[in-house]
Amino acid sequence: MSKRLVAEFFGTLWLVLGGCGSAVLAAAFPGVGIGLHGVAVAFGLTVLTMAFAIGPISGCHLNPAVTLGLAVGGRFPYKDIPGYWVAQVLGAAAASLILYVIATGNGAAIGGFASNGFGEHSPGKYGLGAAFLTEVVMTFFFLMVILGSTARKAAPGFAPIAIGLCLTLIHLISIPVTNTSVNPARSTGPALFVGGWALGQLWLFWVAPLIGAALAGLLFPKLED
Repeated sequence: MSKRLVAEFFGTLWLVLGGCGSAVLAAAFPGVGIGLHGVAVAFGLTVLTMAFAIGPISGCHLNPAVTLGLAVGGRFPYKDIPGYWVAQVLGAAAASLILYVIATGNGAAIGGFASNGFGEHSPGKYGLGAAFLTEVVMTFFFLMVILGSTARKAAPGFAPIAIGLCLTLIHLISIPVTNTSVNPARSTGPALFVGGWALGQLWLFWVAPLIGAALAGLLFPKLED
């Protein structure tokens, strides 16, 4: 278990550092900024690369919602959820600390720091209802792809590609709405450094992804039967 938790810690650190780092450091860089498309690809690449690296060790969840969805779907023991969640949140916090040190290295303020939000803190000013629905639906389909691509009947070896591309697509859809969470750990790390509104709205980015993941965990096994 200790090796699995260490793997989840470093895997989640890489996801947040790569994904949020691309948003904070590279998205709007003058002249060559990668924009929304680049950030979406960066998040997908973090999951794809880590799935190959640590998938055989911990399953490469990197996300409390993924851990819950797999447990509800009968793929993961409920008793191991707390340890995974702690490792994931700590990894996200460590990544955010590293990113904070880098981002402030030129004297700039961190601004929104890639935090997730709704209302005035949504990139497109989308309200609570739209943000909540987006996070539930996007996480639901993320788990459906994870459960399907890792099923016994799925083609072996291709799951990381499907999962990484799915996360890229999710970001292409939902960055304008919530800055895209679908991952409570990813939301928690940056919020710890922004404080204020980011911590005040963090509840949505735990509740909605967990609901979406649980719904997928309930439905997918029925499709397999």
